Amino acid sequence: MEEEDDCPELVPIDPQPSPVTEQIPVTIITGYLGAGKTTLLNYILTEQHNKRIAVILNEFGEGSALEKSLAVGHAGELYEEWLELRNGCLCCSVKDNGLKAIENLMQKKGKFDYILLETTGLADPGAVASMFWVDAELGSDIYLDGIVTVIDAKYGLQQLNEEKTDGLVNEAARQIALADLTIINKTDLVNDEELVQIRDAVRSINGLARILETQRSRVDLSKVLDLHSFDSKDGANLAEKLQLLSPTRPHLDKSILTVTFETAGDLSEDALNNFIQDLLWEKTLKNQAGQPMTVIRLKGIVSFPGKAHQVMLQGVHELYELNETPQLWEEKSRISRLVFIGRNLDKDILKEHFISTVVMTRDSS
Repeated sequence: MEEEDDCPELVPIDPQPSPVTEQIPVTIITGYLGAGKTTLLNYILTEQHNKRIAVILNEFGEGSALEKSLAVGHAGELYEEWLELRNGCLCCSVKDNGLKAIENLMQKKGKFDYILLETTGLADPGAVASMFWVDAELGSDIYLDGIVTVIDAKYGLQQLNEEKTDGLVNEAARQIALADLTIINKTDLVNDEELVQIRDAVRSINGLARILETQRSRVDLSKVLDLHSFDSKDGANLAEKLQLLSPTRPHLDKSILTVTFETAGDLSEDALNNFIQDLLWEKTLKNQAGQPMTVIRLKGIVSFPGKAHQVMLQGVHELYELNETPQLWEEKSRISRLVFIGRNLDKDILKEHFISTVVMTRDSS
């Protein structure tokens, strides 16, 4: 009996490491009303591409049986239903900015490996993008891969020409300014001269974004997905992209443009943070006309003393971050390159203030 009552000897068990969960990339699809966003997403939903993509529709057209099956109202509220399609995609419709839908979607993790989020035609994609930076809990599951803006080749210039009251920024111009990739759609509806005009207008607003041209929103998905525009993987190619960036031509809306410059030598990290905060938060930097400079998108490669790796600077509206990239500096070519996309920017004033406050002199180093 005594032997039966003895406690068994406890043997320690090595805890098994918890599996590392991969983050799911999110691409924001934006564009003006009628540009072809929903056509692009429907193309992705119906084509066979061997990808498991979750698509969140924020705005839908008229008469679509697919869309009607997703939007079921109850007591004035939208009932979200995730529909699994034959090609492996998941789809749902939402009435808000999509954040709640993504949180619900993560409960189905394992059924998909990519998320596409469509914004409404008049939405500010920067505000949507900012959610993924602010929400730390959500950020552990997903990461922002890039912003794709669809542009109507036929009516794009007309939309960019629309004047806004009370100093508001043109929505179409803002969407282009924030883009990592622009898709000029409906190219079959314009002649060569008109296509050149809309292409030049896009480049003058955002000289950094890549441009694809297409008809009926049919694109090679390998050029739309896995852009890595917001992480250090982009850093290896970013320095080369910035070096090849050519000056942009004056645009019909001269208030929104791309400004780029480079400086040699190391930068003071503290001074750079102060400079960015004055520019993005306090808006103390003004152009010659006395108008405050407003930065919509900010990107760059910078050099800090004592750091062998290049550091990527990334910003959207009032949010920014600095992250080391895998790319090593060559000691003789530590040149910081920056791109500012925004409104009322004055390159000369911006560069002069930057050099005088951020670039380290030999004495200060």
